[in-house]
Amino acid sequence: MSHELTRDKAFFAFSRELEPQLRVALGEEVRMTTHDCFSGQLKTTADTLATLDWSITNPATGPVYIEGTKPGDILRIDLHEVRPLGPSVMIAVPEVGALGHLITQEETAILDTRDDTVVFKDKVVVPQRPMLGVIGVAPAEGEVPNSTPGVHGGNMDCTLITSGTKLYLTVGVEGALFGCGDMHAAMGDGEVVVCGAETPGEVRFTPDVVDIPGLPTPFIETSDLVAVVAAAESTDAAYKMALDMMHGFLTRVAGLPVNDAAMLMSLVGDLRFCQVVDPLVTVRFEFPKKVLAAYGYSLPA
Repeated sequence: MSHELTRDKAFFAFSRELEPQLRVALGEEVRMTTHDCFSGQLKTTADTLATLDWSITNPATGPVYIEGTKPGDILRIDLHEVRPLGPSVMIAVPEVGALGHLITQEETAILDTRDDTVVFKDKVVVPQRPMLGVIGVAPAEGEVPNSTPGVHGGNMDCTLITSGTKLYLTVGVEGALFGCGDMHAAMGDGEVVVCGAETPGEVRFTPDVVDIPGLPTPFIETSDLVAVVAAAESTDAAYKMALDMMHGFLTRVAGLPVNDAAMLMSLVGDLRFCQVVDPLVTVRFEFPKKVLAAYGYSLPA
């Protein structure tokens, strides 16, 4: 059975108090549309942050109540399709983002879409690499603004979260209260100017619950690698957290010896920034699945 949810059903903070906008069973496909991170407010180059209603930025479509999920469960979201639906927008603003100290004049750019590319100012054509910036579940307690990443997911801005990816999250409340948004047609790791090619879009996914005791989350699986995602107040704290999370996965879940795990992380693993512009810094550590296979481990299908 397939379900649909449109982007007019949006929320702006992950919370157990949210009213579900859709109820689905495990294994049922969901198709939803999403706003861009500005809720469509920046339509022309004349539109600036001065005219922006900040209360409706970073919307996520949802939440979706996933029947059969309970606190502590590992929820797997199989992302079948992440597809941009229109032109993209970017901004550059003084004192905003990691490069804000170098920017002296505010600017809004509208990026056209041609076939499977994004066109920057009619000068540079880049391939579309659609991904979801905000995706997560309600935390066990309190609320987390959509702009902020954390153990619940949220605004991780991880370029791996795209079509074909499996995202693993620990359920905080009954029903999970899942939502996603903040799609980018393309974005570089780091998101250094505070945005990518921000676009509305469409997402198709299927939720499931898997039995993987001790799995550190948020956890990502693609066709050829696994990754952990860590969020902290500083880059140092974030990367150290990501290293600990991956080493813990390799030793406690995949069963690698302690020294093998550490040496292989240094030999074939990759430490990467997701974003450095949100309230918390997000870092990921990637590890190839073929090395896990050499040790006889694979994630459940």
